[in-house]
Order: sequence, then C-alpha cells, then structure tokens
Amino acid sequence: MPAKTYVVGVGMTKFEKPGSREWDYPDMARESGSKALEDAGIRYDKVEQAYVGYVYGESTCGQRAVYELGLTGIPVINVNNNCSTGSTALFLAAQAVRSGVAECALALGFEKMQRGSLQSTFEDRENPMQRHVLALNEKYDIAMPLAPWMFGAAGVEHMEKYGTTPDHFAKIGEKNHRHSVNNPYAQFQDVYTLEEIKESKVIYDKLPLTKLQCSPTSDGSGAAVVASERFVEENGLGDRAIEIVGQAMVTDLRSTFENNSAATLVGYDMSKEAARKVYEQAGLGPDDVDVIELHDCFSANELLTYEALGLCAEGEGGKLVDNGDTTYGGRWVVNPSGGLISKGHPLGATGLAQCAELTWQLRGDADARQVTDAKVALQHNIGLGGAAVVTAYRPAAR
Repeated sequence: MPAKTYVVGVGMTKFEKPGSREWDYPDMARESGSKALEDAGIRYDKVEQAYVGYVYGESTCGQRAVYELGLTGIPVINVNNNCSTGSTALFLAAQAVRSGVAECALALGFEKMQRGSLQSTFEDRENPMQRHVLALNEKYDIAMPLAPWMFGAAGVEHMEKYGTTPDHFAKIGEKNHRHSVNNPYAQFQDVYTLEEIKESKVIYDKLPLTKLQCSPTSDGSGAAVVASERFVEENGLGDRAIEIVGQAMVTDLRSTFENNSAATLVGYDMSKEAARKVYEQAGLGPDDVDVIELHDCFSANELLTYEALGLCAEGEGGKLVDNGDTTYGGRWVVNPSGGLISKGHPLGATGLAQCAELTWQLRGDADARQVTDAKVALQHNIGLGGAAVVTAYRPAAR
C-alpha cells in the first residue's frame, strides 16, 4: 500500500493584474512560501527538497525564489509544464515524500506575466503546440489569439455534437465571477449579470467566447508543504493535515491526435484518464466529491471538464449548468475560489492556489465561500502540450 502523503501547510498571494503592484518573483515567493511554512508551523530548515514552478523566467529562478525562505543547501528543482506547472510541482513534491526520498518537501509556484495574450518566447525553433494547432486547423480555421481559439473551437464542437448553447458557457462565467466575490485572493471580485457576461468584448466569435469567460494574465504565487505520515505524527500536525488520497499526471495520448476532436486536442482525454486513475487510487467516485477546483482557463473548458471528471455523461455538461449542479446548493461546488476566470491565472501558481483553496475548504477555513460539510475535494489542472494533473484530498483520519 502506498505511503500516506499530506498537505500540512498552504499559502498564496493575492493574484494581481500584471504591473499593478511593485513586486518581483522573489517577493511573491517569500510571501506565499512564508505563509505556507507558518501554516504548517515549521521552519524552512525542516524542508528537505523544493520543487519550484514558473513558465516565464530564466533557468534558475526557482533557486532565487526560495532563497527568500532560507539558504540550507537542499535540492531545488525548477519545474515548467505550461499551465499545469504548479500542480506538477505539487505532484513531484508528493512523489518525493511518498517514495521516502524526503519526509517534508515544498512545492512553490509563481508567475510574473506580461499584459495581453500569451506569446511565444522563442521564434527560432518549433513551438511545442505546433502539432496541436495544425491538427485543430484541419477542422476549425485558425484564429488569434491561439488559446481562446483552441478552447473556443472545442466549445463550438460541443455545441455541434450535443446541442449545447452559448448561454451554457456564459452561465459558467457568471457563476465563477459570483463565487470570487468572497475570495480576498482573487484578481477580480465583481458580480456580473448573464447579459453583462454575454455583452462583454468578444474574444472568439464562433462560440462566442467573451472576455468575462476567459482567464486573465496575472501575477502571483502559491505554495504547499507536503509531508509524510511520520513527519505529521512527530510534529503534531494531524489536526490540520489534508491527505492526498489520489494523484495522477497524464500527458498526451494517441487519441489526442487520432480522434479528430477539438476536445481531445485541448486535453479532454488526458483529464479523463487522470481522473480515472485518481478515483481508482482513492477508492472514490464523482458522487463522493463535495468541492472541486478545476482548470477553467475558458468557460468552454470548465464544461468539458465536468464530463472528463465524470460528473455527468459525455454531452450532458449543459444539463449540470441548467440544473445549478455546480454551485452552492447543487451537487458539487465547482471553483468556489472564482476559478481561473475570476481569481486569475499566473501560470506557475495556479495549481498551488487550487491546492490552497481545497485545503482551506476541507479544514472548514474558507470563510464566506465555505462549502458546507466538505469532506472530499478534487483538483484538476492542465497545460497544453501537454499534461493534466488530477488530485483528490480528504482530511487526515482523526
């Protein structure tokens, strides 16, 4: 039986519009990392390995970031897995603890982003998304910016196959902005009517996908301290520890390119397979889950992910939206934090912010956004090119 692994401390910064705050990535890391260590009740010298994620930056930014917490000579591993970077750092930290390599490890992610749509950094080599883009272009004419086109095309495909409507996607944007009102860490904390969501600037006209259904560029950081069962017992952390009861990372499959599907090209099959593995590991199913943080980079992807995670059958995501099944009072609360759409999306920090939110939810510490009697939580984070990471959590057995 795999060794038990726990999240014992979490921390994050407020997510901010790029350039709106005078700080650099070491400042972000110091804030989120210090909060996570304080939450765990330990000093940095207890940490044996650190996994530090970011997408935009020089090769050893990870070292410079955690040097703000201490200079102890531990291994510091830099992580870059596109938008799933933060959850990949968490996956690696948990793997190190689970395997016995470390009793306590730190996962930390940050991003300092440029304003506007995501851009390629290197123009003298093949873009890792080129194969995905060319495959999708065979079915849907390419549009710029690329990310909203790719996810928007997947939404159009869903409408063509299953009769989903633009309102289903707009309602997801409305829900997530409404949820973020109670999150002091969120980049946006404004309520919008459904009409305001629909009437905001159109980013991809075929859906149509509007600005208020898209995640913004953001600055910010998140962190989590991961520890073994022995570490938890020796340091008296059981009353705050949250167990990772299942975790899987899946990269692109043959079906990604062979199914002639926009959904698979933006990660549907990766997400579905990662979720299957996690449910199997945890001995749980979708009906056991109470609260979910998932990768709503665009509203279309949230709806697709309902189906990939098994919350409903394929093609029935719109029914969950219409029935109010993914908000307070429904079967699950999805993205109580406001999700990427409203909380923000600093790429390297996103997965760790999701971990922080779910840790607070399972401890009962989420204040006005608390999900009643939350006992099982599920996290989903993807990066195209590609990787999907799914993690299941529940409080440590008392």
